[in-house]
Amino acid sequence: MMSHTTLPRRVSGEPPVIREPAHVPVAHVVRGGVVEGVHHGSVVVLAADGSVEFQAGDIEAAFYPRSALKPVQAVGLLRAGLPPLDDESLALVAASHSGEERHQTTARRILDAAGLTEDDLRNVPDLPYGAAERDAWLRRGLGPTRLAQNCSGKHAAMLMTARTRGWRLENYLDPGHPLQWEIAATVEELTGQGIARVTVDGCGAPLFSVSLHGLTRAAARLATAAPDTDEGRVAQAMRAHPEMVSGQGRDVARLTRALPGLLAKDGFEGVQIAALPDGRAVGVKIADGADRARMPVTAAALARCGVDPQILTEFAATPVIGGGAAVGALQAAGALAAPVSAIA
Repeated sequence: MMSHTTLPRRVSGEPPVIREPAHVPVAHVVRGGVVEGVHHGSVVVLAADGSVEFQAGDIEAAFYPRSALKPVQAVGLLRAGLPPLDDESLALVAASHSGEERHQTTARRILDAAGLTEDDLRNVPDLPYGAAERDAWLRRGLGPTRLAQNCSGKHAAMLMTARTRGWRLENYLDPGHPLQWEIAATVEELTGQGIARVTVDGCGAPLFSVSLHGLTRAAARLATAAPDTDEGRVAQAMRAHPEMVSGQGRDVARLTRALPGLLAKDGFEGVQIAALPDGRAVGVKIADGADRARMPVTAAALARCGVDPQILTEFAATPVIGGGAAVGALQAAGALAAPVSAIA
């Protein structure tokens, strides 16, 4: 494990404090008029000028953004020398994809362009992430592969960048590798703070700990960037190809389609960022990592941003089923509840 003191620094901001986050209730599971479950978490809403317009919980504690950091890592790869890619391929670099055929084909195309193969990847072999894709994969008698794993686009781009720069390939995931130092420097610059700690993500890549506030600030910087910048190129690719960033029918892709110009990315353990072209942005962390609470809380936060509640209707609540019928809902709670109630 590498401490922040060994990482390159491009900002004067100190790293966030490592502590137990002071999360607060952000979502209720209501069944038959009774609160059956409570999800705690933290939420930040940034105004167009970057100021904090709303916050709940602990937005300054160090946490791991998981895959919600991938857009920032994609910018870091471009800065480190990733050769020009078409928008569809660049979107996959920032993706937690479902493992659809087009996702795997695009990752393979990136490897081919670098003269590499799937054997050069060092991400953890896995089944496709999407439920339908995984079921179809298993029916074909197939097992875990590195291309099917949801981070294969990012890893293919890491290898392509290392090959272009003449860096060693076999240890490209080492936090001390020059590729990872370049990415870490971009994370610090765009979040505006030092990295608190480095660990290993589920796919095997280095994972950098920042704050929810810092992560959301970085998302806003990508969303407002000029199209000829590295940040703008990543944002444009993600907006143009949201199904490459996630998968067909995934909630993040549907949200991006519902709000033209939105930059959105989810992450494991209940993390979500969403940023509008004018700089308004939201960041969400569900404390227990429950994915089911992520989108209703995000919808409520976007309503706080001034997004039309009618557009958010399908994302604002998840039905609670009893006897085959809806008998309640999972929806935002606490200070976030007011915008959601307007949707009902």
